[in-house]
Amino acid sequence: MGGLLELEQDGGVLHGRFHWLVEALEWAAAGIDIAAILLILIGAARFVLGVGAAELFQRGAERVIKTNRERVELGRYILASLELFIVSDIIHTALSLAFADLMFLGLLVVIRSIISFFLDRELELVKKDLGD
Repeated sequence: MGGLLELEQDGGVLHGRFHWLVEALEWAAAGIDIAAILLILIGAARFVLGVGAAELFQRGAERVIKTNRERVELGRYILASLELFIVSDIIHTALSLAFADLMFLGLLVVIRSIISFFLDRELELVKKDLGD
């Protein structure tokens, strides 16, 4: 176990000999984070426009159906973004040998997986109501 602790203190082989690779992977993870945020923003904008259009131009059951379709689409964007955030977290954790970072990643993956599970379940119910 002493070897692992020494690697953690020294920064590991990657940090010692391949600092350029570590920096490139950090940039890649940052790019993935930005892509995930942009994906959420695009989904939110489409949702607002779609629900706004439904409220203004649809009546009765058609309005509800259109709103539910927009909810399903927003959910897809959120799920895709969560997947990208998990990829980024894995890259960050792979670059860090700290046990606390590994525990943090585990907690994040569990939380995001639970959110994804329940969101996906809700989307399936809405899609079932829509007959899709």
